[in-house]
Amino acid sequence: MTKHSMIIEHIRSLKGGERISVRTIADKMGVSEGTAYRAIKEAETEGLVSAIPRVGTVRLNTRKDKDIEKLTFLEVLNIVEGNLLSGRNGLDKYLNNFIIGAMTPDVVTRYMENNNLLIVGNREELFDLALEKNCAILITGGFDCSEKIKRKSNLKKLPVMNCSYDTFTVATMINKAITSRMLKKDIVLAEDIMEKSPFVLKADDTINDWKRLVRDTSHTRFPVVDNDSNVVGIVTTKDITKKDSESRIETLMTPDPITVSPKTSVAYITHIMIWEGIELLPVVDGKRLVGIVSRQDVIKAIQYRRNQPQVGKTMEESLLDNFDIEYAGDRVIMRGRVEAFMLNTIGGGSWGALATLLALAAAAAIRRTKNLECFVNTFTVHFIKPVQLGDNIKVEASITGLGRNTSNLDVLVMNEGSVVMKAMLTASHIKR
Repeated sequence: MTKHSMIIEHIRSLKGGERISVRTIADKMGVSEGTAYRAIKEAETEGLVSAIPRVGTVRLNTRKDKDIEKLTFLEVLNIVEGNLLSGRNGLDKYLNNFIIGAMTPDVVTRYMENNNLLIVGNREELFDLALEKNCAILITGGFDCSEKIKRKSNLKKLPVMNCSYDTFTVATMINKAITSRMLKKDIVLAEDIMEKSPFVLKADDTINDWKRLVRDTSHTRFPVVDNDSNVVGIVTTKDITKKDSESRIETLMTPDPITVSPKTSVAYITHIMIWEGIELLPVVDGKRLVGIVSRQDVIKAIQYRRNQPQVGKTMEESLLDNFDIEYAGDRVIMRGRVEAFMLNTIGGGSWGALATLLALAAAAAIRRTKNLECFVNTFTVHFIKPVQLGDNIKVEASITGLGRNTSNLDVLVMNEGSVVMKAMLTASHIKR
């Protein structure tokens, strides 16, 4: 292991909130300050540490996937571009909820619970009350607090912070960050659906070894790895057909296959599978195999995602919530009203929102006809007349050409019987 790697591993072993400096790392690990500096910078890139004004560089908590919607007090401090006044050892704690301190002390006490955050202006009486209830404090308007409060927060290991923004702006910024986290949590990644202990073949295995795996697993596609578990190829039935049973896999496999990382989204994986005609994708960390994703895994993930109640809604889901859908043969008809979130900066119907409606209607038509998911390949749009807030519109999608792998569709947007927008598009299907 290199000195650089040893420093990174040492940083990983530190507790959340622990302070890190170039000099202490250099002394502890017996390396030069230049080596320590470069390693700390890499740790910052990986999200292991963060530099805080007037505090220094501190170790961040390692976040579990299930807690992705929660913020630490350190993250809140960075979001509001604030200063830490005291309580550095509590920065790694998770924010449970936040309270606006625009109430009398007896009322605000009812809402104070462990690890809540009190957002308040210059109200010293509430500072002491919050710390008694094990709440952190964010002072808005750039105000400070007394030395007594700072000493108490250090003892309680609860941060006291301040920032220049007003209370309403701070609450909005934190809410936006939490919503963003919820949306990210809803995005399905390769690591969420991959088979983590896949069957593999070695480059020096033979077709007989492939046949044995087929009998044992009922699968026909396998990643090929070297002695270090690095992916070097993929082997499938078409590679094996009419070959001698003693032939080595490395002479038959497809070398250097397309791979994805554990953080690759299922949407991107679906796109690759459609365009490249791939049934199986190795998931790698660097080059080392950590799992595989099959087309069947992707189909299940899409169906599961569609059936889940959403905490944070995407634009597509917000649009669908606002429209009623009906089916007429191979046509799909969506009816709804233009709402404020669908407008552009000058008050007309947003091109992006309306184009998304067209794509959603087309996807619904393909799903209705072939029971398949799809990706849009080409999209030609014509705007005829603008729409505005409150207009009742109808979106109608009809399939004009239906192939085995692709479909052609026409989509119209109408307002009061007149066509205001139309599109022609082609889409590829993702099949089981």
